[in-house]
Amino acid sequence: MKRFLIMTLLAAAACAGFSATAQAKDSRCYEMRVYYAAAGKLDELHARFRNHTLKLFEKHGITNVGYWVPIENPETKLIYILSYPSREAREQSWKAFMADPDWQKAYKASEVNGKLVDKVEVTFMTATDYSPEIMASKKEPRVFELRTYTATPGKLGDLNARFRDHTVKLFAKHGMTNFGYWTPAEKEKGAEDTLIYLLAHASKEAAGASFKNFGGDPTWQAAKKASEEKAGGSLTVNGGVKSVFMTATDYSPTK
Repeated sequence: MKRFLIMTLLAAAACAGFSATAQAKDSRCYEMRVYYAAAGKLDELHARFRNHTLKLFEKHGITNVGYWVPIENPETKLIYILSYPSREAREQSWKAFMADPDWQKAYKASEVNGKLVDKVEVTFMTATDYSPEIMASKKEPRVFELRTYTATPGKLGDLNARFRDHTVKLFAKHGMTNFGYWTPAEKEKGAEDTLIYLLAHASKEAAGASFKNFGGDPTWQAAKKASEEKAGGSLTVNGGVKSVFMTATDYSPTK
């Protein structure tokens, strides 16, 4: 009986471990939204998010992941990321949000003296299989870096493999925090060649030191060389690495 009980407990533990592994894949729909505030209206846009929008998003099942502004922000951008259980859930949540009388009232009141946003860019994204768990987190002070890579045609899989097997671990080794990794969702612009990811650093200066050490790491140099030899050349197009340093807004769930 005792032996049977032990075997039963071991089997249950194994099943629990399998279940946790099976559920580990992040199947959520992510949405990155970039707002270009109208001239002189960025503070008012922040106020609308701070006082109304975030709470109403949550009310309608929309998860606020994080809100940021570029450190150098001549275009007065607000960049934020949301998540949903699925794309279908996203459509239902936004329909309910837009129809909410509280949102309509807040929107109307905020734009009495003119519109707050000139342009909106939307990208639907899927988390990569090597992304760490994506969730709101607070650790101050720190800056964030939004990096976008455009892969050489047909090489996005090779680029993801290099990140999965080497880059993510080496970033952590050199003091960088991996926050999240995504590719544009199927049928989205860039779905075939784009990798989007978010790092956190103690400061912009710390980021520079970390990347310098990362670039000089023999393990990275060997991984880069091997991956490019296998692929027959660079895994990113010329000029295909973009970086934007950002700070979290005061109302962001992630700081």
